[in-house]
Amino acid sequence: MTNTTLPGDPPGGRRAVAVWSIGVAVYFVAVIFRTSLGVAGLDAADRFHVGASALSTFSILQLLVYAGMQIPVGLLVDRLGTKKVLSIGAVLFTAGQLGFAFSPSYGTALASRALLGCGDAMTFISVLRLGTRWFPARRGPMVAQLAGLVGMAGNLVSTLVLARLLHGIGWTPAFAGSALAGVVVLVLTLLFLKDHPEGYEPEPSPHQGAAYVRRQIAAAWREPGTRLGLWVHFTTQFPAMVFLLLWGLPFLVQAQGLSRATAGELLTLVVLSNMVIGLVYGQIVARHHAARLPLALGTVGATALLWAVTLTYPGEHAPMWLLVVLCAVLGACGPASMLGFDFARPANPPERQGTASGITNMGGFVASMTTLFAIGVLLDATGDDYTVAFSAVFVLQALGVSQILRLRGRAARRERERLVASRVETVHVPAA
Repeated sequence: MTNTTLPGDPPGGRRAVAVWSIGVAVYFVAVIFRTSLGVAGLDAADRFHVGASALSTFSILQLLVYAGMQIPVGLLVDRLGTKKVLSIGAVLFTAGQLGFAFSPSYGTALASRALLGCGDAMTFISVLRLGTRWFPARRGPMVAQLAGLVGMAGNLVSTLVLARLLHGIGWTPAFAGSALAGVVVLVLTLLFLKDHPEGYEPEPSPHQGAAYVRRQIAAAWREPGTRLGLWVHFTTQFPAMVFLLLWGLPFLVQAQGLSRATAGELLTLVVLSNMVIGLVYGQIVARHHAARLPLALGTVGATALLWAVTLTYPGEHAPMWLLVVLCAVLGACGPASMLGFDFARPANPPERQGTASGITNMGGFVASMTTLFAIGVLLDATGDDYTVAFSAVFVLQALGVSQILRLRGRAARRERERLVASRVETVHVPAA
């Protein structure tokens, strides 16, 4: 591990933590809103009188908008800065959550989830950019994992708090009341968020319309580290995302015969496991940078193994101990997906970080969207056969692993070249 502070590195410190915490709070609320459907899926099916395919369309549309917005949002963050993009995102996801609360029909509810997905898409990349502007580069892996951990805390709020509100006070009061959190973080962002510390303003970059956009995207995509980051994110994130976002509760209740309360506890276990493993992965990567790929591939292998054992277990239902282990292992998917950014970050200069992060962040959400759709279609086609439907997970994992293995050598060579070049530049920086 190298603790060298690079020239121009921001100092970090208490003010950095305070400002970064505001950005993370926006992301925290966005995740609560994003995952709120995961605890309301069966209620939504009853409220809007829809089947599995139509129910999955809620999450698919939300993720489609999210994934489609990643590169535009990355470009916006590089051009406008974090504060403006986070503020726009907070307005949009709050309006989406409020609209979902009062939606009288399936169509208006779909439009509300799309609006929510648009606002949600603006949060995480902005938080990553905020971290690179306020903290030294060597803190990057830990800062990113902490951001992901706070996001999972938002998922925990959905699982524990929003689920109880939903069944206690009803659909409209629960969703409308939660929208107030969006108003709070919007006010905090407008009043206190700063894009960067004083004296660490980024160099102005020329913006020349479509030509600039094409150059940014092409330059980021040419880096093997960006593409490797995308495929790591693609392969690791989606099993837990699909489980938490929509299909986990129906699988546990309908296929495994559990009560809603017990199923909710298992969803909570996924979130708690994610938070613990996120801290562990962040510490490991901060100390041993070479551990990134083994951790990612190990997570994929463990996830595939546990799903295979669960789905093929002889008997009507899998035993509780196996479901507990499955949910604990699914908790590693989120932290493993964060490793994708640790491949893209060193492959791109600061002025391209937003664009590169946007490309990387598309991976897992494209995989999640594809799997959500496949599971919904297969459930309808097979009469709710979850064994067949969840087998879609293995197809996408195989595709992702093949791409990771194809790109890993090129990305490693390019990263070594950039590291050597940066050290040479550091040696030749004249003394002040």
